Amino acid sequence: MTSVAALAEGKRVLICAGSGGVGKTTTSAAVAAGMAARGLKVVVLTIDPAKRLADSLGLAELGNVERQVDPALFAEAGIDPGEGELWAMMLDSKATFDEVVAKHAPDEETRDAVLSNRIYRELSSALAGSQEYMAMEKLYEIWSEDRFDLIVLDTPPSRNALDFLEAPNRLLQFIEGRSLQVFLAPTGFAAKVAGRSTSMMFSVLRRITGVDLLQDLSEFFGSFSGMVGGFRERAAKVNELLGDERSSFIVVCGPQSETVSEAAFFRGKLAELGLPFGGAIVNKVHVTDAERSDDLAIGLGKSLGADLADRVVANYEDYRLLAERDRRNIERLREELGTDEIIEVPYLDRDVHDLDGLFEVNAHLFAAGPGGRP
Repeated sequence: MTSVAALAEGKRVLICAGSGGVGKTTTSAAVAAGMAARGLKVVVLTIDPAKRLADSLGLAELGNVERQVDPALFAEAGIDPGEGELWAMMLDSKATFDEVVAKHAPDEETRDAVLSNRIYRELSSALAGSQEYMAMEKLYEIWSEDRFDLIVLDTPPSRNALDFLEAPNRLLQFIEGRSLQVFLAPTGFAAKVAGRSTSMMFSVLRRITGVDLLQDLSEFFGSFSGMVGGFRERAAKVNELLGDERSSFIVVCGPQSETVSEAAFFRGKLAELGLPFGGAIVNKVHVTDAERSDDLAIGLGKSLGADLADRVVANYEDYRLLAERDRRNIERLREELGTDEIIEVPYLDRDVHDLDGLFEVNAHLFAAGPGGRP
């Protein structure tokens, strides 16, 4: 049986991607907890705004700096991780953008000028609203610091995750695009901005709003021009990380037809971009035995009475049909992905909200003993 431990062998980065509502955040946390239980120092990074990850790991909150999960929680779950550690963080897009600017600024004066500039604050908020590139920046930062054996990244829903995959290229296109280059150039349109008619327009705006937009534009582009090379180099390195042999994408989906189609679509996009695919995890799979409904009715009728037994059997038959549907969809997923590296996690009786629940998931992710204990 396929195991996450086998998919993670030799990897430093596992990227969990999939459509919304399939348990991707829980899966990411479970994978990280399972690998930490096997003696690795692991960090899980989420950009899911629901903060379910913090709750399941026993943390009051998550921020842009990683926090360690209390080792005592492993002991309470009956786990001895040895040298293993579990850390977690939630991406703050704006803070990450500011950190990137600080890294690329040639000096403190330029850094402070950009960070305090009104144009930058608006621009960074707009770009940070699309969290994908900032997630890649934070992923690369953690990877390059080489403090963890494994990084597990929880991504946005899959259609948005396509933006996530292409985020480095989009930044390069923005930096190298004609519109930005025109502003950064010492002549041309940038010089014409200061022309008489445009200058008069900015002067009127300054009187109405109290904002010297022309000066802000001039200061921003003047300061930013010295950082373009650094951004270009960083984006290229992020691209390299995505395609590195030590990175792997794991597609997370449900057993429903639409989420299976999403997973197949995303797998195709990975192949198109030449990015490494590890396997798939199918969550909330309905599983049942092959007992016939009429045989079940006879057995239950003796203890429950005919009316109640009929209702129980009808419910069982509905569940059995769901299980058959799930089985067909998983077989279609196997064919469309072209791999047997598919892990199934059954529909659990309770929601996962703590570390012990994550190890219950790991009993299936890692094909281990009860509770996912290694």
